[in-house]
Amino acid sequence: MSQQLVTPPPEHCPGTSSEQAGKSEACAGCPNQNICSTAPKGPDPDIAEIVERMKDVKHKILVLSGKGGVGKSTFSAQLSFALSFHGFEVGLMDIDICGPSIPRILGLEGEQVHQSATGWQPVFVRENLAVMSVGFLLESVDDAVIWRGPKKNGLIKQFLRDVDWGALDYLVVDSPPGTSDEHLSITQYLKSTGSVDGAVIVTGPQEVSLMDVRKEINFCKKVGIPVIGVVENMSGFVCPKCNKESQIFTPSTGGAEKMSQEMSVPFLGKIPLDPLIARSCDEGKSYLESFPDSQATKQFKLVFEKILESVQTTLPKPV
Repeated sequence: MSQQLVTPPPEHCPGTSSEQAGKSEACAGCPNQNICSTAPKGPDPDIAEIVERMKDVKHKILVLSGKGGVGKSTFSAQLSFALSFHGFEVGLMDIDICGPSIPRILGLEGEQVHQSATGWQPVFVRENLAVMSVGFLLESVDDAVIWRGPKKNGLIKQFLRDVDWGALDYLVVDSPPGTSDEHLSITQYLKSTGSVDGAVIVTGPQEVSLMDVRKEINFCKKVGIPVIGVVENMSGFVCPKCNKESQIFTPSTGGAEKMSQEMSVPFLGKIPLDPLIARSCDEGKSYLESFPDSQATKQFKLVFEKILESVQTTLPKPV
């Protein structure tokens, strides 16, 4: 709609896109009546453009978590690095609009988006890894993005409709925590393209994280997004000197594996804590390539193989 509603819709609202919007008995006296009656009706005309732009994207994977601070963006970045390292054409779309950390994690801070005849050009980490983030649109990394839902929705639509992603094997979508505007928008738009492979849900082992992740799983079930599986991040710390494992975040209720069993979703594996992961993210480097023999890298690879099995592709040899 070209104008925003001034109050929430009433109980018996026929729907703001309905032919009866602003005309039915329920609309009488509603402050939104004139807005609804004059707004354009029918399907969103941008959907056709999104479908056209996404037609050459083979697989679409959402990375979700109900909880912030569990390493979701780190996981999205390492998954994208790994897929590109094995020769796939990969796009990473960062829809964490208020907290875009992907540019820093991939070493792209200070980069800008350029316009061409074919649309917005994503920023490339390497020839086969393209990235789009609101972080590229800010004058300063310290600028706050203070937007309401409709403006967030509009930017997500632009990332899908206007960015020249080209032909991709994988589009990985890094999302903010929660089950709100960004999540509803991205699921609606991606489902309109015909297929979404599913969501990978990242959590910590502690109950304070799991309680929000359960909500995220239920969100996926309600909106019809398959759950590829759950990843337990920051799962134990193995001392590099004595090899003794310590539980920094205690899985007091059984951790993500037990939760996955209880909610009947696949469990993909556990990624241990490693301070070098945080250092790699701060430096904008691929942890998997910088520390190929680490225990965390081995676990990352096992998880990635399960994800690819779920979407029925085979991990080729690195290029």
